Amino acid sequence: MSTEQLAATALAAFDQMVNASPGFRSRPGQRDMAERIAQTMAGVSLGEHPKPERAIAVIQAGTGVGKSAAYASTMVAMALALKTRVIISTATVALQEQLMTKDLPALAAVLETPFVFALAKGRGRYVCKFKLDRLVGLDADAAQSAGEDLFGPDEDTPPPRAAYTSQLQGEDPQERRFKLYETLAVGLTANQWDGDRDSLPEQPDPRDWSTVAAERHTCTARHCPRYRDCSYYNARTKLAEAHVIVANHDLVLASLGMKTLPDLDNCLVVFDEGHHLPAVALDQFSSAMDLSNLRWLDKLPKALHEVSEKIQMTLEQDVTTLAQQLKGALMDLGRLLMDYLKSSGAGFEGVHRFSAGVLPAQLLEPMALIQGHSGGLSKALEALGAELKLRSKEDPAQALPNSLMYARLGQLAPRLTHVVSTSTLMLEHGPQPLAKWLKADSSSGLVVLTAHACPIVPGDLLRQYLWSQVRGAVVTSASLTSCGSFDYYLQEAGLNHLPHVSTLEVASPFNYRTQGELIVVETQTDPKNAEAFTQEMVQELMADLQLVTRGALALFTSRVQMRAAVDALPPRLLEVVLVQGQMSRARLLGAHQARVEAGQPSVIFGLQSFGEGLDLPGRLCETVFIAKLPFSPPSDPVEEARAEWLKTVGRDPFSELVVPATGIKLLQWTGRAIRTEEDHATVICYDRRLLRQSYGRRMLQGLPPYAVLRRVAGVVQAL
Repeated sequence: MSTEQLAATALAAFDQMVNASPGFRSRPGQRDMAERIAQTMAGVSLGEHPKPERAIAVIQAGTGVGKSAAYASTMVAMALALKTRVIISTATVALQEQLMTKDLPALAAVLETPFVFALAKGRGRYVCKFKLDRLVGLDADAAQSAGEDLFGPDEDTPPPRAAYTSQLQGEDPQERRFKLYETLAVGLTANQWDGDRDSLPEQPDPRDWSTVAAERHTCTARHCPRYRDCSYYNARTKLAEAHVIVANHDLVLASLGMKTLPDLDNCLVVFDEGHHLPAVALDQFSSAMDLSNLRWLDKLPKALHEVSEKIQMTLEQDVTTLAQQLKGALMDLGRLLMDYLKSSGAGFEGVHRFSAGVLPAQLLEPMALIQGHSGGLSKALEALGAELKLRSKEDPAQALPNSLMYARLGQLAPRLTHVVSTSTLMLEHGPQPLAKWLKADSSSGLVVLTAHACPIVPGDLLRQYLWSQVRGAVVTSASLTSCGSFDYYLQEAGLNHLPHVSTLEVASPFNYRTQGELIVVETQTDPKNAEAFTQEMVQELMADLQLVTRGALALFTSRVQMRAAVDALPPRLLEVVLVQGQMSRARLLGAHQARVEAGQPSVIFGLQSFGEGLDLPGRLCETVFIAKLPFSPPSDPVEEARAEWLKTVGRDPFSELVVPATGIKLLQWTGRAIRTEEDHATVICYDRRLLRQSYGRRMLQGLPPYAVLRRVAGVVQAL
């Protein structure tokens, strides 16, 4: 099939889908998006090729364009024609659910060529039947002991606050876990449950689930006695049969080179909600090690010795001495780092970053010892694990005892891996520094000290590990431009200066000038004067809340700021406002909808996570209040390190990073206001810098074309 024929086939599928949609409205922007995808992807060469053709289409599609229909129809039709597959990666569960329950079923109903679609999840979302068998086959006390020894979380890991609450209420955690495991086992036996955590009627306590969750380090895969009916590998089999795989960004990046998903050079890929990719990349390639909870190092040599003796394999390393030396070095480092935290004023709660990624001289030797000792232990553990897998392969009759031993080693492997990777990054130096910092956290009631290291430029990571493999991809979102340009996103995502990257901005079908307005409030106080500004902003907000008759959303940049607003609520508004964190997100949104549908006013108070992905059409959100421009907290160690590095090379981090990053957040926040062609909404921003400062006007250029007004002393003025 020629390039022109492929493009025509993909576009015909789009036309077929939209024409079959009930109540379809022509959206020129949606068709523009479909045409760009069809034309750019048609020239891609997949699989083995001496000089492969690549194409990456970066498309910003405003709210209401219908981007999922545009990319799903064209990419799926093209993949079917090429006899390949499509990965659709998202950042949120909500979009995955929309694709799996609405968009893909609708497409499957109209395409002539049938296709199968499946949802890809991480291994930890599935139960390990081997672990569950071991625990349920014992009595409660024995199961508790076995779980802690083989599968459970370390007992020195501070439990979450929920655990303290349950203890205060007299709940026995051991009894709760045993009942849960019995219930799970019965559900599996009766074929009433498929082993997927998300399909349980009630979500279990995370600590209880972690004991029986499938995980890479404790899994012998095809050598496990329960491999044939393993929930995770059964799901993997369904993925192998699927033409379309829905995944998330974390899983796609974590799976690079691991064969969990199709090879990216032999399939088509969509990254929806693509503005999240840079942050996900930094998270994937960062590392941290715990310097407080070290009792696992007492278990490790014992486990290594017992396993090596059972299989009669001689360890090349003196693991007992190495473990003692590693524990001593970690304790020494912990004491030194606590001194640094105290001297920096952080105390038992806070963060201390090492300037320019350079560790003080007195920390280099203990860090090098940690790297050396942990590396030696890691080699011993890997050698034993490889031998256990080999013996299971050669003698399947030994699969059960070998799997038990492998699981015991695997339970300790993640902690050791974190120590190896973090100490290595801590000692790494290059032309581009890493962010390196310490964190003390006492929220659990115990002081937990951790050391962290992270690259500072996500684009470099994505270019090296992701885009080097991808042949054909669509990257899309409602917020890829900032201040009216793609430049910032292309740099952050590692797509700048690549010849096979094209960009397209598709405007929303909404008429923002007639459907909405943006009012900027001129406060007397400078927003930089945080305390005084918050007081004045809260006064203005309280007056505006009195006028709300239906649904509204108030977005704050910090918990302190939101708490100040909550504390200032008069009695009449206490029954009107719903605050993020008071109940689950689903319950809060349900309560909000019920109030509005009953003709009552309802206002949601939320933070950053409520400024994105929240769909409140019509009366559910007729006003969006923005307390302050959503600049990131200045204390973020990665952003601090990157700004510091940019200054050393003569660049302006505020203009280059801070302003465009804030512009994207502001675009998301204002995007909560108008969700359909029938909506009419007002955005009220209490930060005068949006009009007064040049960087504020830059951000304004990247927002939808609202009618912009200024409010001074309660009087609204046209600009």
